[in-house]
Amino acid sequence: MSIESKERPVFVLGAERSGTTLLMVMLGRHKRISVPEVAWYYPRFRPYLHTYGDLSRPENLLTLAEEMVFGLKTPFWGMPVNPKTIVDEIVARAPEHGFAGIFAAMLQKYAELEGKPRWGEKTPYNLYFVKEILEDFPNAQFVFITRDGRDASADYLESSFGPTNIYTAARAWKRAQNAVETFRSNLRADQWFDVRYEDLARQPEVILRRVTDFLGEDYDEQMLEFHRGEIARRRGQTRDHAPLGGPASPIYIGIHKNLLSLRDQRVFAWVAGEELRNSGYPVDVEPLALSEEEIKRYLELDGRYRAAALDAPDGHIVYESYNDWLADQREARRQAGLWNHESAPKRFPLGDPDEELITGQRALRRWKDYFGIKRRYVSNKVVL
Repeated sequence: MSIESKERPVFVLGAERSGTTLLMVMLGRHKRISVPEVAWYYPRFRPYLHTYGDLSRPENLLTLAEEMVFGLKTPFWGMPVNPKTIVDEIVARAPEHGFAGIFAAMLQKYAELEGKPRWGEKTPYNLYFVKEILEDFPNAQFVFITRDGRDASADYLESSFGPTNIYTAARAWKRAQNAVETFRSNLRADQWFDVRYEDLARQPEVILRRVTDFLGEDYDEQMLEFHRGEIARRRGQTRDHAPLGGPASPIYIGIHKNLLSLRDQRVFAWVAGEELRNSGYPVDVEPLALSEEEIKRYLELDGRYRAAALDAPDGHIVYESYNDWLADQREARRQAGLWNHESAPKRFPLGDPDEELITGQRALRRWKDYFGIKRRYVSNKVVL
């Protein structure tokens, strides 16, 4: 059942390392819009709803709600809740008994605690689930942010998560850009709005005024003070998100010129040069084609490095451990007879070669098993 509320939901989308978090914390400072930390609800749960069995059965709905409520990367988004009662509370306030209802109840609770009437959500890979979001929230609005893919790739290679070489970084950015083309072309002007990271970094007030106009909201100057908000201050403590500790700045524009070798720039041009040009960025190097053997090597090394780095300094082992636990729970429900592979719906990205990465895994299960990576569910560091 779809949910159409008076206050239209806002979804911030974009390839990872493209400025989605910057836009998230900016919008979250608006006096009427509440935007919590990333949820990863659509990638991690929406394709697998069939594994919970009939959601009209209270026990199955409670299982889904429990995994969603307790599965946030930032526990409960920092909300002061009673862990013993929060699941029942969310189910009771859900506007419909299903995934969309649990999703809406969580976001609305967070917004109410902030004293705001409208909620938004930012998970970069929601860009693969625009169709499903519109099925659940027909009047949703989308803000898609694009960044020069070479800069995004350079950021990826410097970060503690994501692709670990230029081929896989360029491939991820290319796929993300192509995934939204249909929606960018076909959704109404009041549904879809494009932002360029470079414009936002250089002229934040100008761009934010355009974004708020699109959303039907008055401009709020507090959005420029995003770095004073709780989420930005917390993320600013981490290596990967240190820039959020201060005002918007253009100093990260063009970083690929220093961080990517000429060869890497040429490989990117070969992998995603067309998408780069289509996004308005010049391709100023000669593309360098890779052999099938080179591609195979890039892919295998990426899989190995991702797994090995999970428990390295600044790694994402806690987040990944919960993702692995979710996969185990799906298998346990299959063995219990709640679902089977033969009758499972053919939903994207099930069966896709990138299924695990699209649904939020930071490393492939086969490489985690190969290296014997041990799970960890608690941390004394900031968990995003």
